[in-house]
Amino acid sequence: MPSSKPYRVGYAPGAYDLFHIGHLNILRHARAQCDYLVAGVVSDEMAEQAKGRRPMIPLVERLEIVRSIRYVDAAFVETVPDKLETWKQVRFDVLFKGDDWRDTPKGNRLERDFATVGVDVVYFPYTVHTSSTQLRRAIDALDGTRFTDELRTAPGTTW
Repeated sequence: MPSSKPYRVGYAPGAYDLFHIGHLNILRHARAQCDYLVAGVVSDEMAEQAKGRRPMIPLVERLEIVRSIRYVDAAFVETVPDKLETWKQVRFDVLFKGDDWRDTPKGNRLERDFATVGVDVVYFPYTVHTSSTQLRRAIDALDGTRFTDELRTAPGTTW
């Protein structure tokens, strides 16, 4: 007998730079609430536009890491800041975000926009004790220098 439960495609966008337990938690919790999970990995340019700096890990590597996580059914490179434009390409039913977006102007706008196309926005607890920003600061402190585009592209590096 077929299930009466609708098939739900979930979408979990993020930079996924310096992949850590908070990223894994979002993907694990997201997959538990949908039948098929697409992880949206933002491009280096979009991450720089949103956060003012490029990710430490290049897109091709971040994409491969996220694609390899067992909770992820597909990975999508996000190249436009408008999530509704992304929805037109991916066609998901539910969008997953960290709860640091809840009750913020960005989060409220996201909820209003997606309500117009029938997409639910679900928030998960933000992992306070670990973040890519904190990891980046720790690496910078250990290294004694800031990572630059020149270092990332120097011959012989895997950046």
